[in-house]
Formats: sequence, structure tokens, C-alpha cells
Amino acid sequence: MEKELELLFTQATKKINAATTISEITTLQLEYLGKKSTLNDLLKKMKDISHAERLTVGKWANEVKVILMELCQTKRSELETAKIMALLEQEKIDLTLPGYNLVLATKHPLNQVIAEISQLFQELGYDIVFGTEVEDDEYNFQRLNLPIGHPARDMQDTFYLTKNILLRTHCTNMTARAISEMKSKDEIVAMISTGNTYRRDDDDATHSHQFMQVDGFLIAPQISFANLKWTIQYFCQRMFGNDTKIRLRPSFFPFTEPSVEVDVTCVNCQGTGCSICKQTGWIEIMGAGLINPLVYEACGQASDLTGFAFGIGIERIAMLKYGIDDIRRFYTNDVRFLAQFKKFD
Repeated sequence: MEKELELLFTQATKKINAATTISEITTLQLEYLGKKSTLNDLLKKMKDISHAERLTVGKWANEVKVILMELCQTKRSELETAKIMALLEQEKIDLTLPGYNLVLATKHPLNQVIAEISQLFQELGYDIVFGTEVEDDEYNFQRLNLPIGHPARDMQDTFYLTKNILLRTHCTNMTARAISEMKSKDEIVAMISTGNTYRRDDDDATHSHQFMQVDGFLIAPQISFANLKWTIQYFCQRMFGNDTKIRLRPSFFPFTEPSVEVDVTCVNCQGTGCSICKQTGWIEIMGAGLINPLVYEACGQASDLTGFAFGIGIERIAMLKYGIDDIRRFYTNDVRFLAQFKKFD
């Protein structure tokens, strides 16, 4: 039996050392050390040998079992380590390769202008509101002295979702809502609303069917045109510099009376005349005026209230402030264009 045991040990050792996979080790472990292993079959024959030989064979059999078990565990660890190392090698990252340069975004120039205007008017005590872009015809037109069939509606031809629901043509819809909610004629209301507005328009370098607007108004006792002029002057000097001058030209808006178009000295030539201002030295930036008493009445308030209102096109301000030649550049999402405004953020 000693020779058989020695032969079994030699064969098992050779096969275990030659194993190349973990599954092979598992199979060999069952073959030589399991309940139905070759070693157990050999030990069953010990009943047929003498007592003295049984002691020697039994001791040698236990040593073989321990050695083969340790050999299997060692080989399994080696194969597992080799498998892990192969995976690491396969998934290795070359740290010497250049990394990816992430393009850091900046605030959109239109949002920068909105933030600057909002900050300016907040300092003056105005509230900031963001109204709904889908509006009722009543608040977009009728309560602003633009009844159904009024010819001035043609200038604000918009997109209707239903007969009376439309995409708002101006942020003045929030003016109509705020005036309608006033509780007392002595109440002071100062507010600017900002957001997207929509009109069916030519899509050229200076117009778009969708644009952004800031609309503001102040209602308080004894408000006069002088208050409006000071506010406009202060706004323009804050936006374009202390040397900026304004010019007020008579105009017509149904929701203000009297109404004016507001021009500023050209930011490109400082009023001397250039191709941008068509040699006039002036550039139009907004419409304004005292709120029409008919608007107060349409909103259910007393007609002797006093206040002023103004509407500013954000794209127009941004184009003048940053020297942009085409309104469509704001909406192309060209990273090269947007990256130029990081210094203003």
C-alpha cells in the first residue's frame, strides 16, 4: 500500500502543479481528496494489512492528505491572482495620455443682461416677477386698451393656441394682472416682469418670432412724466455708461398716454454718427409713457391713478452692450460665440 500511496501522491502533485484553471483545481481536489476520492478508496484497504503496517500507512496517508490540500489551496490562490492581474492589465489606464478638456459653460448673454437689469430695478425697490408665456386674450390685449378689432393689434400679430388663448406678445400682460389685483388707489406697486414673448415677425438680423423682454411699471400717487424720465435716464446710464444721453420722441402705444420712443447716444460712435446708428448718433432702445387711464378702467380701477410703464427688448440691449450684429446669434448655441461672454459673467 505504501507504493500505491506514493504513486497516488506523485500523480496528484504533478496534475495539481500542471493545472491552468480554477475549475481544474476543483476537479482534482474532488478526485484525490473528496469523499469518493482515490485516496479514500485506498484507505479502505487498510483493514486487510497488519497492525504495524496500518500505523505507518495511516500516518503517511494523513501527511499526503495535508500536503495535497495545501498544494491545492496554493495553486488556487496563484490562479486567482493571475486572473485578477490579467483583468487589471486589460483594463489598465495609461495615465500619460492627455485628459479631456471640459468646456465650462457661462451664463448666456441674454440672461446676463436680464440679471443686470433685475439687480438695477431691485435696488430701486421694484419687485421681479416671471409671468406665464401662455396668456388669455383679455390680459394680453383687452385690459391694455387693445379691444378686439383694434388696428394696433396688427403690429403684435402672434400665435393663437385657441380662439382666446395665445402666446403673449409682451410682458405687459403682467402689468394688466397686477393692476387688476390692486386693492386700493393709494397702493404703491413697482414691478418688472421678464421672459419670452412671441410675435409673427420676419426672421432677419434684427427681428425674430421669439424674443425676450423686460416690462416695468410704477403706480403711486402723483407720478409724473418727470419720474419716468429720471428712471429711464438712470437705467441707460447704468447700462451704457455715465456719459449716455437719452432722447424722447413722441409715439403711440395703446396702454400709455402720452407715449414716447426712447433713444440713447450710439454706443459705437458716442453720438458722432456711424453706420450702426445710420449717421444719426442715436439708437432706439425702448418704448415708455404714462399709463393710459383707459387701462386702469379696463382693469377695474379708478381712472385717476397715476403711473408710468416701459418695455425693453433684451436682445436689443445685449446687441448694443456687446456689439453683436445679428440677433440670431443668441439662439444658435455656438460655443465660440457664447465663450466670448465669460468675462462678463
